[in-house]
Amino acid sequence: MKVSRRSHVPPFAAMEVLAAANARRAAGEDVLNLCVGEPSTGASDVVRERAAELLRTADLGYTEALGVPALRAEIATHYTRWYGIEVDPARIAVTTGSSGGFVLAFLAAFDVGDRVALARPGYPAYKNILAALGCEVVELDCGPETRYQPTVSQLQEAYYGGGLDGLVVASPANPTGTMITPAELAAVADWCADHDVRLISDEIYHGIAYSDEVAQATAVAYTEQGAVVVNSFSKYWAMTGWRLGWLVLPDELVGPVDALAGNVALSPPALAQHAGIAAFTVEGYAAAAANVQRYAASRAALLERLPDLGWSPVAPADGAFYLYGNISRTGLDSVTYCERLLAEANVAITPGTDFDGVGGRDWVRLSFAAAPDVVARATERIIAWHKTL
Repeated sequence: MKVSRRSHVPPFAAMEVLAAANARRAAGEDVLNLCVGEPSTGASDVVRERAAELLRTADLGYTEALGVPALRAEIATHYTRWYGIEVDPARIAVTTGSSGGFVLAFLAAFDVGDRVALARPGYPAYKNILAALGCEVVELDCGPETRYQPTVSQLQEAYYGGGLDGLVVASPANPTGTMITPAELAAVADWCADHDVRLISDEIYHGIAYSDEVAQATAVAYTEQGAVVVNSFSKYWAMTGWRLGWLVLPDELVGPVDALAGNVALSPPALAQHAGIAAFTVEGYAAAAANVQRYAASRAALLERLPDLGWSPVAPADGAFYLYGNISRTGLDSVTYCERLLAEANVAITPGTDFDGVGGRDWVRLSFAAAPDVVARATERIIAWHKTL
């Protein structure tokens, strides 16, 4: 029987590494897993306690397709609290994780054949979802000279080289951790508005930043110009398995996303939505901030050991919880490097080919979202393993 061409997208290599790591762990091996961006702490106590109460007492049936009003109102208040921006809760769509949000945003914003630009290296699901939806992906080669972020000049070149209908940006970015300054985001957003290019801004790592030199800017300030913002409870609030995210939409996309959401998923998970409201309490914010301090400690320890680790160059990890480093001096390509590191040192990290199909063979991504002691032990194992190469 037929299998659709649209389904022929590459698997997410990080999940394949995770499966291999879990198999070794199930066989009794002491595997240290730094291949996925999953905070080790999980949801805060205040969210867990609220979920337990809801399981005992609440009606957890279908909700509105765009999410329960109370959660949408809390998300709107979050933008006032963090960014000083007023957002109408009617423009917020709660989604089944940011992944579900991307599917809805791409379906609502783009047609088959539309050309959508994104940075390379970048999160592979962007291009794979777009490809599955029949869009043409335009990869922008973003290296250290642009801090791994797209620039207006690159957009100009792509626009006049075949046209553009959309742009996906991420700040902090996966896998590099780099951030877009407010001035740069404003310039990109203005260019997109002037050229009728839909801006999709991935902000799922907002709140996880380590430098005062680059302030976190949100494209919510530009939604009146057509931008779509994607965010999630998975990273800052450490709620990966709860599958809860949101979109901030321009007015013209609210109706289309509402209709699509009702058909695609009916509604996001009811338990996660109601419990997620507790993430916006004082206790919820405090727990998330404490997690960021742990990531910062792990990041500092990693950067201190860089000379011994031997990865050079590395992307400037302004935010998120990733170290993206060049391993070409080992003489191994990144896939082989990661396979051998897991087999010989029981450390799981992700090959750069997942994020960059052109230059990724020389790069790897390490996630320091794990517990600090795990990150420290893994670093020592990698350093010791290098001596055997």
